Amino acid sequence: MRRMRLLTMALATAFAAPAAAQTLLPHRAVYDLALDQASDRSGITGIAGRMVYEFDGSACEGYTVNFRFVTRIDTEEASRLSDIQTSSFEDGEGKKFDFVSKSFIDQQPEKEVKGKAQMDAKGTDVKLERPERREIELAATKFPTQHLVDLIKRAKAHENFYEATIFDASEDADRVMTTTVVIGRETPVSANDPEKEPMGNIAKDRFWPVDMAYFDLSKGNGDEVPSYRISFKLHESGITRDLVMDYGDFSIKGKLVNLSLLDKPEGECKR
Repeated sequence: MRRMRLLTMALATAFAAPAAAQTLLPHRAVYDLALDQASDRSGITGIAGRMVYEFDGSACEGYTVNFRFVTRIDTEEASRLSDIQTSSFEDGEGKKFDFVSKSFIDQQPEKEVKGKAQMDAKGTDVKLERPERREIELAATKFPTQHLVDLIKRAKAHENFYEATIFDASEDADRVMTTTVVIGRETPVSANDPEKEPMGNIAKDRFWPVDMAYFDLSKGNGDEVPSYRISFKLHESGITRDLVMDYGDFSIKGKLVNLSLLDKPEGECKR
């Protein structure tokens, strides 16, 4: 459950639409979830569920993400319902990041992580409210939206591989993660793409296949195995689809089944 909660928070923030210079499409996306593969060690025999992701906001107002990830996980011994809910806000300049993540097992509360992070001259100042009040000083890094800004900028420049750091409040929101990002060639949506119908008019837009691996270097053990990884197709508008979430012993695939575009913010940003 710890790995699923960690990757789910990263997934929610990784989907944050790019800011400022990017044309944003506030939207609500629904994905059907299914087991992709599982090793014998995982003990998992089946996974089914649904993920709902909602992005809204603007470079002036900041960006909000509301995200829910519900799965039924089956093993030979039992079946359990996992429900992970996250909300986050990042200001348009990528200097402030508010977050809350709640997880439930079989409808019973398991964990809540809540706090605020802010960039200052020294680095990243994190103030946690839950599970306990404390303050943490971390290295300077990027919050999720600015991380995506950088990704799309590099994709447009035909850069295929790079490394960066990110604070996304995953796990206990007490560390900066190192990411390696692999960007494939920009590609048009094929006529037989299984997600073409729910995409609607977005299907005319090209996309980049992206693979992101997350490493926790704070452990200091020299282990180069990623803590988790996410693969997806990223459209310039911020729409993300055809997901594979790799937890190591097992992976989950997510298929876009519904996409609703939200109203764009009115007026111009006057910074």
